[in-house]
Amino acid sequence: MISTLIIDDEPHARDDLEKKIRTDPAFNVIGKCANAFEAIREINSKCPDVLFLDIKMPKISGIEMLSMLDKNDMPRIVFVTAYSEHAIEAFEQNAIDFLLKPVKMDRLHVTLERLKENCQPQVSVIESLSTEMQFIPCYRGSSDYLISIRDVCRAFSSPTTGTHIITREDCQEFHASLALKVLEENTPLTRCHRQHLINPEAIKYIEKLDNGLGQIHTYTSETIPVSRNYMREFGAIS
Repeated sequence: MISTLIIDDEPHARDDLEKKIRTDPAFNVIGKCANAFEAIREINSKCPDVLFLDIKMPKISGIEMLSMLDKNDMPRIVFVTAYSEHAIEAFEQNAIDFLLKPVKMDRLHVTLERLKENCQPQVSVIESLSTEMQFIPCYRGSSDYLISIRDVCRAFSSPTTGTHIITREDCQEFHASLALKVLEENTPLTRCHRQHLINPEAIKYIEKLDNGLGQIHTYTSETIPVSRNYMREFGAIS
């Protein structure tokens, strides 16, 4: 079966699309999400084959969410849109899967049949649409936050607790559902260690240690390790 995730901020639209997709036994709707925060967590934990993704959502749009996904593990994307005919023509020219709201059963059937023939992700098309991230979706406790990239000091990963984001001014700590690899590829954050990324603007100076290692000192008096593999790059700005 083709595992499917529906992402739309309108409850009725989610429920209606789920009902229609379930008429085809080849598809298994494994979840429904109301926003990008929920969606990223579900995508990372459930690895769906296909996303039915609403373009216009609050805080993080469907297009913006694309830059927050791992391009090497990208689901097939079907955009759900209420956009104008002009935008739809652009989608068709780029061979992008889309459904026009309100979704009609006959049009959905065409899309489902196409997905059954090929549900491989269209990475090149998705890359052409995605842009550099301006914000990182984070959470702390039960609350969601959008942290501006320019406010981030560093990011690090833990094998037990995942990705952590530390802010520049007050060193607040948040959790993120994004891998360091995704942040490295889509933000100005730069890798200095296998488990650490740093905002270059947060660097006060870099200390050279023994055995080719180094240590970044930030303006907030934090220290971040620089591994031997990255010391040459960072040594140039020390």
